[in-house]
Amino acid sequence: MTIRVLIVDDQMMVREGFSVLLNAMDGIEVVGEAVNGREAVAQVAALEPDVVLMDIRMPEMNGLEATREIVAADTDAKVLVLTTFDLDEYVYQALRAGASGFLLKDASARQLADGVRVVAAGEALLAPSVTKRLITEFSKLSETRTTQTGSAGVSELTERETEVLVLIAQGLSNAEIADRLIIAESTIKTHVSRILVKLGLRDRTQAAVFAYETRLVTPA
Repeated sequence: MTIRVLIVDDQMMVREGFSVLLNAMDGIEVVGEAVNGREAVAQVAALEPDVVLMDIRMPEMNGLEATREIVAADTDAKVLVLTTFDLDEYVYQALRAGASGFLLKDASARQLADGVRVVAAGEALLAPSVTKRLITEFSKLSETRTTQTGSAGVSELTERETEVLVLIAQGLSNAEIADRLIIAESTIKTHVSRILVKLGLRDRTQAAVFAYETRLVTPA
């Protein structure tokens, strides 16, 4: 199936550049563009894209606020944040708000396309080394998330589900987790689904952030 993409950025050259790159890739189609977060929210509702490439710093409504609204609307669209700065605190906030990952704007065409595919599939945390560093750095700065709600959520997980959650937070894919635990990949998929339901989380990225913030995984 073709992955439908919405590009959100206040710079026309960035939008056009990404549009050309992605439309040249097999299985990906850019279905629309938006110049700010407010337009993005409206376009998501109208176009129903699979993936939203979302800039953070924009006028009228920034990417962080737009991400929150898109996630709150309970759409199927996955948000992939674009940023110029790899240690931008807004990016970490966007991940907490429901974004499925992020890429630097200087990513290659192949990295951009691969990122879109990974996020659309929802199978793995989009975790180049810089993503893991960002989550680690800002989880150190965030308030300890071992609140009653967080603790209660973790306590509902089985021992195996907790083990899988830790490996998700370390950036492992389903196949890698299956190899590590020596069980079937289909079983891992079942565990992941149950983890998301029990914790009330949107996807694997949210699960990884939850694991860091509840100190289930301690930043190195």
